[in-house]
Amino acid sequence: MDKLEAMNAFVKVVAHGSYAEAGRVLGLTRSAVSKAVMELEHLLGARLLDRSTRRVSPTEAGLAYYESCLDVLARVEETERQVSRLHDEPRGVLKVNAPMSFGALYLGPAVADFMAQYPELRIELALTDRFIDPIEEGVDVTIRIARLADSSLIARKLAPSRMAIVAAPSYLAVHGVPESPKDLARHRCLNYGSTTTLQRWQLSSGGETISLEINSVMCSNNGDVLRAAAVCGQGVALLPTFLVGPDIAAGRLKVVLADHPAPESGIYALYAANRFLAAKVRVFIDFLVTRLLPSPQWDALAQA
Repeated sequence: MDKLEAMNAFVKVVAHGSYAEAGRVLGLTRSAVSKAVMELEHLLGARLLDRSTRRVSPTEAGLAYYESCLDVLARVEETERQVSRLHDEPRGVLKVNAPMSFGALYLGPAVADFMAQYPELRIELALTDRFIDPIEEGVDVTIRIARLADSSLIARKLAPSRMAIVAAPSYLAVHGVPESPKDLARHRCLNYGSTTTLQRWQLSSGGETISLEINSVMCSNNGDVLRAAAVCGQGVALLPTFLVGPDIAAGRLKVVLADHPAPESGIYALYAANRFLAAKVRVFIDFLVTRLLPSPQWDALAQA
């Protein structure tokens, strides 16, 4: 029997004045309760109880220890209640990490609506395109757009992430519309990455994935920068529909090579594989799934 269990047994003996009655309340044998109290006395080096044939009563040291045990056990019970409440009710601070563009465009408004439903929650939303270790950095939920590799984290899909090859009407009027993936080699391409050399796009052709070398005239690690360049007529870009859907709907960008899409990835919520999922994490992810699936608004715009 551990110390807390032994303290609880001792408290019950003092409260009921009997080993047998304390054992009945705790579901233990009389001998188990007596052994627990003796272990405490041995540990403390003091006699805690006076035993008689009719009743057990605390010594002076035992009475002082009894009062302390009541305080300790009450604190433990309250702590357990608070922790349990954190798992049963959405409370405390919810820390979320998400990619820059998606976070600003869609997650920010979603979080604002979520806060209206759960006013007792406090939100810490950090936007970065750097892939972080959520456990190491103490993040509750990480939103990532990727084709996920194996991970110790739990992943829940929030929405599909589709790509579109787009260009401004002004660009297409001057350079022509690419009719096949191979035509991209002669077009000015705006590419997500860190270098303009040795860039390739993966597209589908006849049910197979092909890798094409492109003529990259600009690269950036931020999709908003590439979108702005494409809208200004500076080239052809391969960008997610959540970023360019409104531009397609408004006619600022046109989809080209629609029959040769890039491989689809997903938008995922990642969280630690805990046995007990905190309520704040559970309700937030459920909220995002309901808001985004099955047909994201940006895809509807891109197909308009």
